[in-house]
Amino acid sequence: MIRSHEDVVVDQFATRADVYVQSTVHAQGEDLDALEVIAAREQPKHALDLGSGGGHVAYRMAAHAHKVTAVDLSAAMTETVARTALAHGLSNIVICVAPAECMPYEDSTFDMLGCRFSAHHWRDFTGGMREARRVLKPGATAIFVDVIAQGHAPFDTHLQAVELLRDPSHVRDYTLGEWSAALTQAGFRVRNTQTRRVRMEFATWLERMRTTEVHGAAIRSLQQSASTEVATYFAIEADGSFWLDVVQIEAVACRARDLGTGRLAASSP
Repeated sequence: MIRSHEDVVVDQFATRADVYVQSTVHAQGEDLDALEVIAAREQPKHALDLGSGGGHVAYRMAAHAHKVTAVDLSAAMTETVARTALAHGLSNIVICVAPAECMPYEDSTFDMLGCRFSAHHWRDFTGGMREARRVLKPGATAIFVDVIAQGHAPFDTHLQAVELLRDPSHVRDYTLGEWSAALTQAGFRVRNTQTRRVRMEFATWLERMRTTEVHGAAIRSLQQSASTEVATYFAIEADGSFWLDVVQIEAVACRARDLGTGRLAASSP
C-alpha cells in the first residue's frame, strides 16, 4: 500500500480533533492573545486560518473579521472546528479541506492570514508559503507561529528526532533563518518577530498524538543519553518534560506584478 505524506497527516489527526480543540497548549498562549490584538487592528473582511487544526486562530479572528475560512488537510479537524464555532455562536466561520500548498481560492482572496503550529507538517514548506502569498491581497498582514529549530547542529538533530518519533507526520521545525528566507522568496516582508520558550509536559505531549509506547521509550532514551549541552538547552526534566522555542512572525504581503506566475515585486506596500 502506497501512502503519501498527506495520508500520514490525515491518519495522525483523524481521531485527535477534539483533543486539539481542548489542548491547553493550543487553546491558550501569549501568541494567540497577540494575534487577536492584530486582528482587532486589521478588522479583516475575509481572514484565513491556514492549517487550522483545532481552530483556535479562527475563533480569535472571528471576533474581529466579517468572515473567517478555516483550511486544514484533515476533514475531521475542519468538521470539529465547524461544530465548535457554532457551539460558541461564531456563525462567520466556514471550513475548507485542502493542503496548504494548493488551496481552491482565487488570487488575493483574503486580507489577513493566521497560521499556527502547522507549517512543520507541510510536505512543501516553500510551496505553502508561495500559496499563502498568492491568496492574500497585497498589503495584507500574515501571522505565522511555530516551533523553531536552532542552527546549532546537536540541538537541531535532537529536536527533529524527538519530534518525528512522537509524530510521523512531522516534517521539520525550521530555523528562523529558513523562515525568513522562505517568506522573502514567497513575496512577504517580515515586519516583526518575537520568540518565546514553551514548556511541553511530557506525558500530555505524547498522549496528544497517541505516540506508541516504543516511540515514547525511544524519545526517553534519546533524552537520557543526550549531552549536557543538549539537555541543558532543552531544559530536559526528570520526567521527560522539556522546553521548546516558538516564534511569532508578523509579515506583510508585498505587491505583485503577476501573482498568477509567482513573479513578485520587491517593493513593499
